[in-house]
Amino acid sequence: MCRSVDVRRAVLAKNDGLAADLRAELAERRVTAVNLLSSPGSGKTALLELVLRRARERGLSVAALTADLATENDARRLARSGAPVKQVLTGGLCHLESAQVRALIDGWLPDGTRLLFVENVGNLVCPASYDLGETLRVALMSVTEGEDKPLKYPTAFGAAHLVVLTKTDLADAVGFDAAAFTTAVERVNPGVEILHTSARTGQGVDTLLDRVLTVADGAVPHVPLLAAKHLREHGHDHGPDSADPDHGPAHSHDPDHGPAHSHDPDHGPAHSHDHDHGPGHDHGHERAPEPSTA
Repeated sequence: MCRSVDVRRAVLAKNDGLAADLRAELAERRVTAVNLLSSPGSGKTALLELVLRRARERGLSVAALTADLATENDARRLARSGAPVKQVLTGGLCHLESAQVRALIDGWLPDGTRLLFVENVGNLVCPASYDLGETLRVALMSVTEGEDKPLKYPTAFGAAHLVVLTKTDLADAVGFDAAAFTTAVERVNPGVEILHTSARTGQGVDTLLDRVLTVADGAVPHVPLLAAKHLREHGHDHGPDSADPDHGPAHSHDPDHGPAHSHDPDHGPAHSHDHDHGPGHDHGHERAPEPSTA
């Protein structure tokens, strides 16, 4: 049992080290990376397509990675924005890791790119534990998912620098309680900003892009509750302690992942990527990225 715990910690520690190196590299290249986390069906692809289009209308150099277990549907949708897009097919893996992102952008990310959006696999459990070397982590959910979603997935929302509510045009139809949602978010991530958006009406899209650009211009992002806890545990004091919500036990899951690979719909054949976690791989261990000022 102890050996299993040690292996899980080693896997996450290795990922954290690679993520820190990638974050430093992206900072040197003046690239702001945004990690988008949500459950399937939250509307993040539709929102991201609109964000990419608005960014290009402003003359900004943007690019996107989008990850799914299968199909290139999201890459085709995002490519309609005119931005460079690369599809990642994970072959069953329920999240991205920093080594994958590093391999994917090498030789592909155009020089001068200012914003890189990474649309993680639709899942609020596994991706929350893995730092991708991002500058900004955004947790999204739609009004159709229920006001208590942040309480059900405290690691995902507790490690976010920004929370985005999507499909707000449907709020009245589904009886969404915005006040209850705000209370739930505040419980797991006190002080985090919540943006209300709709890809259908365009609400909040420019505001979201403005927030990302503010960080790209050097503003220090909000320090999430779980990130602050992680920093304190590693000897970095970033302010007074916050109340830690009742997360409950972490869940361990070790599926047969199979190899992950990527395909760029506009740039030739797929590239193979072997992915071997080894025994004891933990998808539910709490881990949050350190905030970046890149």
